[in-house]
Amino acid sequence: MSRAGLTLLIAIGAALLVAGCGGTTAYSLAKTKPCLAAIRGAELSNKVDFIASNALGGAIAVRLDHNEVTISFGQDEVEAKRITRAYRMHRGRNIGIDDVLRPQKNVVLLWAAHPADDTAAKISGCLS
Repeated sequence: MSRAGLTLLIAIGAALLVAGCGGTTAYSLAKTKPCLAAIRGAELSNKVDFIASNALGGAIAVRLDHNEVTISFGQDEVEAKRITRAYRMHRGRNIGIDDVLRPQKNVVLLWAAHPADDTAAKISGCLS
């Protein structure tokens, strides 16, 4: 390949990277739910809090290993930031929200209590 061709490929790649094309993955409830259901001991429920119930991508509650997590699916990272902001605004005064609120791309996970690492990994491993 010529030097000019290589330079052109690098320039195109850089432009795509700056534009954000082809790199962001959005998780979905439909793709994630079957994996969650397959986790031994997991109990799934559609009964979620008011904030999660307004997530445009849907929401689900999962009880696992003596803990519970509400997973809210935003359509994009901007919506996930809005969900996160809503949880921070409406938290109880005695709740250490930073310990239990975990945004991840377009998803927001809200744990009832600090999750064990293996429990958090099971849930995060199902996001797709």
